[in-house]
Amino acid sequence: MRHRRSHWSRRSVLVAAAGYLFLPPYAAKAAEAGTEEQFKFLSANGNSNCSAKFKDSIASMPETARIRGSCCGPMNLHRYKEQVDALREYAKYPEVPPDPYDIGAGFAARMLKEYKGEPGPEHLATYNAAMEMSAEGGPCCCQCWRWEVLGGMGKVLIRERQADSKTVAKIWDLTNGCGGDSHV
Repeated sequence: MRHRRSHWSRRSVLVAAAGYLFLPPYAAKAAEAGTEEQFKFLSANGNSNCSAKFKDSIASMPETARIRGSCCGPMNLHRYKEQVDALREYAKYPEVPPDPYDIGAGFAARMLKEYKGEPGPEHLATYNAAMEMSAEGGPCCCQCWRWEVLGGMGKVLIRERQADSKTVAKIWDLTNGCGGDSHV
């Protein structure tokens, strides 16, 4: 009898951390961001959700783990491609992830810490204006881990990169990983 190889390749092996599934670093990428192949991979291998428990688990994830997929609704291929294409304009900022549906856990943990810090008075007006300008009235559709991660990213962009409120709001709109089919 011929031995059947498991349908799980090394890339798709899932491991548990803090009660949630994430893909190990050797499975960091299925394809280029913005491609149909990567969309299919991320859609099928999502591991995030909007719960407080998930947000709290980020600090205990290995730095190289990946947080993948949408957390509120199904991903939409057209929107995904629009987001990734438009994010290329902001590649000059190392704080801006190139794929809103494939976030490094180490990055997320750092940005969660940044979110907890209060912006200085010289940055607060810019941050608040970005909140008002963004499509969701903030970094994403609900106050979950993405809200805090992207909020922390916004604070860093304002403080360290002197990004204005319009730029931060646009980046938030593009890095929104809630899913859905709205257009950029």
